[in-house]
Amino acid sequence: MNETATGIGISRLGQIAVNAHDSGRATEFYRDVLGLPLLFTAGNLAFFDCAGVRLMLTPPEKPEFDHPGSILYFNVPDIKAAYGRMLASGVCFQDEPHLIARMPNHDLWMTFFHDTEGNLLALMSEVPK
Repeated sequence: MNETATGIGISRLGQIAVNAHDSGRATEFYRDVLGLPLLFTAGNLAFFDCAGVRLMLTPPEKPEFDHPGSILYFNVPDIKAAYGRMLASGVCFQDEPHLIARMPNHDLWMTFFHDTEGNLLALMSEVPK
């Protein structure tokens, strides 16, 4: 048996829920702007594949769940190209791609933006040296 640091067998994230008040608008953003494959819809829920992690767009079930979610960092190979394509699609960024940290074998770059539902998201790129 392969034990993890938690001792209960967690191996990866299986699904992340992202609040969406307008399911259609949010689905278009994640599918058409971010380019994530739409797996399926069920009522007002939409499920996307993000490199093996399922993203679920869902209206908040209770008032206490009605808040922007955790920041999702989408890894891209060329952050400047992705930034340019998303700008052309009308995405408003909080900043331009910028260097976060110089690592031994790569430089870490990021830029932040909001989806159509007000959730803060980020692009990140690990640029080899």
